[in-house]
Amino acid sequence: MIRVGLGYDLHRLIEGRKLILGGVAFDFEKGEDGHSDGDVLFHAITDALLGAAGLGDIGSYFPPEDMKWKNADSAELLRTVWRDIQAAGWHLVNLDCVVKLERPKFLPRRREVIESIAATLGAAPDQIFVKAKTGEKLPPVGTSEAVESEVVCLLEK
Repeated sequence: MIRVGLGYDLHRLIEGRKLILGGVAFDFEKGEDGHSDGDVLFHAITDALLGAAGLGDIGSYFPPEDMKWKNADSAELLRTVWRDIQAAGWHLVNLDCVVKLERPKFLPRRREVIESIAATLGAAPDQIFVKAKTGEKLPPVGTSEAVESEVVCLLEK
């Protein structure tokens, strides 16, 4: 059996927070405003994987009103979900990810982000691809007010 999952996340960018994408911290004057560390890429990956496996979504696993998830490491949240997905018999075929942000430039760090995602999932880097798009100066992404991510995954059992 094969299944496709779609994940999406969007966070406002604010001063005083780190910008983290796929577990990699970027130098930027703003970071994601979120209940956890706000890593939109890991959040979208988590939702894509959960959706494909039919096991819920990130909010059902880690409710934002539960303070124990405040400032949580999104890599650890993803690892927790991935263990459950694997225990249900699913294996990753691939992830295709899009990060939407105006600044900073993503391309110089792409390989590092891919390797971080692969390490978090115990996958091979060639099973993961991440590309970035700007917002073409249009709000909210293009004016650096927000960062967004979309992810598609393929799982097999």
